[in-house]
Amino acid sequence: MYQLSEQQAQDIVDKMMQDIPYNINIMNAEGIIIGSGNRKRIGTVHQGAVKALATGKMVEVWEDGLFEKKGTNEPIVINHKRVGVIGITGNPVEVRPFCNIVRTTVALLIEQGMALKALENEANRKKAFVEMLLQHQGIYTQKLKREAMSYNIDLMLSTTVLYIQRFRMDREQAKLFLLYPSFMIDGDTHLFFIQNEGEIEKAIKLLLQGQPDMVISYGRHEAQVADSYRQAKQAMSVLHALKLPKRIISYEEVEFLVKLSQAELTDSESLITKLEDKESVDLMDTLRSFINHNGSVSATAASLNIHRNTLQYRLKRIADLTGKDPRHLLELFELVHGLLAFYR
Repeated sequence: MYQLSEQQAQDIVDKMMQDIPYNINIMNAEGIIIGSGNRKRIGTVHQGAVKALATGKMVEVWEDGLFEKKGTNEPIVINHKRVGVIGITGNPVEVRPFCNIVRTTVALLIEQGMALKALENEANRKKAFVEMLLQHQGIYTQKLKREAMSYNIDLMLSTTVLYIQRFRMDREQAKLFLLYPSFMIDGDTHLFFIQNEGEIEKAIKLLLQGQPDMVISYGRHEAQVADSYRQAKQAMSVLHALKLPKRIISYEEVEFLVKLSQAELTDSESLITKLEDKESVDLMDTLRSFINHNGSVSATAASLNIHRNTLQYRLKRIADLTGKDPRHLLELFELVHGLLAFYR
């Protein structure tokens, strides 16, 4: 059962007492004061609240006593359960209308808190489920199958995982979340699960609409979700490593490059680190452009909008820093491997 914290209760009391000229107390489900205009009373048991919780009715105190002061004490009821009490000190006739206002405010805040907690619990459950699914190997358990079905995923069917980055949510794009099972990995990355192989192209086309910065990679249609996810993620790494001029890339297109990135051939990864300092930012982009333009000096210079001599200088600078001249095919291949290994 959701309950207000002492801090929340005190914040409500402080805010309400700016407009209501009476002392306000908020008690929890045990009748203990958790928020009060009289801070010394916090943590003590309010006898009027205990009575209100026991009867479920407003308790009015007409005379000050040793352990209670005159005023009204009205139960806070959420989902037919008494979760606390609102008390206002003063003549019951005067404070009764204010008690109802404060009780309604607190009830709304508790209900809002319960809704947020439910959303948080569901988000955590969904996150735990997808993490388990993306790591799972072997036969799926009945429990995992049942949980997957709650997200409209049939683990008896093969799945293609779309790995999506730079996704910008809008009203139209939100509709896609109703068409395909989807999960947010972080603020920039979403996964879509496509179980009908014929829907892959359609889903990608819909996702790209109105999304000029979006990039999508996808794996094969696999019996194991984890396999398709791994392939999609690896394909995305290749896309970023080489800055390929693509917005959509499949694992099948770059399978060789993925396997090349995983090969421990030489220490070529360290070559790329020499191009990572601030002075060499242009060199990384120059190398990628040179690769994407198949080693063409003219096409690369045009793409970078620089003079051919400037490009030749940069290529020589890359050679000086790494010991590998990108103008030589085999040495360029080593630099390609270094980029892939650096981003794997």
